[in-house]
Amino acid sequence: MSATRTDARPEPAASAPATLTMAGALNAALRDAMAADDRVVVYGEDVGPLGGVFRVTDGLQSTFGEDRIWDSPLAESGIVGTAIGMAMYGMRPVVEMQFDAFSYPAFEQMVSHVAKMRNRTKGRMPLPMVVRIPCAGAIGGVEHHSDSSEAYWTATPGLTVVMPSNPADAYSMLREAIESEDPVVFMEPKSRYWAKDALELPVRTAPMDRAVVVREGADVTLLAYGPTVRTALEAADAAVAEGLSIEVVDLRSLSPFDDETVSASVRKTSRAAVIHEAAQFGGYGAEVAARVTERNFHHLAAPVLRITGFDIPYPSPKLEEFHLPTPDRVLAALATWEWDLA
Repeated sequence: MSATRTDARPEPAASAPATLTMAGALNAALRDAMAADDRVVVYGEDVGPLGGVFRVTDGLQSTFGEDRIWDSPLAESGIVGTAIGMAMYGMRPVVEMQFDAFSYPAFEQMVSHVAKMRNRTKGRMPLPMVVRIPCAGAIGGVEHHSDSSEAYWTATPGLTVVMPSNPADAYSMLREAIESEDPVVFMEPKSRYWAKDALELPVRTAPMDRAVVVREGADVTLLAYGPTVRTALEAADAAVAEGLSIEVVDLRSLSPFDDETVSASVRKTSRAAVIHEAAQFGGYGAEVAARVTERNFHHLAAPVLRITGFDIPYPSPKLEEFHLPTPDRVLAALATWEWDLA
């Protein structure tokens, strides 16, 4: 297996539109990236013959062989550590952590080495590697399978952290992440793996470092990402009956943060709220609220709200529906503002 790209293969011809789940779109992105570049390898726990717990790598080993996609030992620090070495020697590894909380044994590798290698070498040693992390809840999983760990990674300079919310973005952003010269933490909301859209592949959506307005509105900006984009859109639909026009922004890139798109929306509506599944205290929404306030203070008619999970370890499957933000909780939070819609 060569660590040097042999030739730039063309993109596959556009396919007729087909209904794809997010898991299927991710599978297609991996397949197309591996076909286009011999340097791309995929490995992790049970990603080979099984095709991964969520079947994101289904069928890839039979196509590309055990030299390009293989099962690793159950050792996340080793998975990431070997990926560092591969990336240093010209490969483009894509590794899977299987579940969000399983990534913690690799925390030291990620924070001390992956995030710092380019800076440590004065730019001479980029690390073109992707760490895929299935994340968040709403699948009836226990606490070690339902974490929202984005705040750990976004608090680490040197890591790009992204989270798609739909199949088209999943395909496009994963292809872009694999092509990046810098390490990308690619977070995949588990509850959206089965979300379906009609797609014509290959598809390229907005650049992965940009937020996108997915619903126009006039009165409030809801800032969401990953699994809570659906929550925000459902809240916006329900708010129409109350005479409230809600704009929904899918953040997509958690680090770097797209201040331009977010600020433009907030300055239009003059109110903002951020939604995420993670606990509120010290959560990612605190940084979002601070940035929005600092940059748009004189345009805000009310404090920026956070609608989040509770400040507890992730609850049992029987209780998770009470823990996760819902459209009703979103609308109840918005109702705490003083409104003058006359």
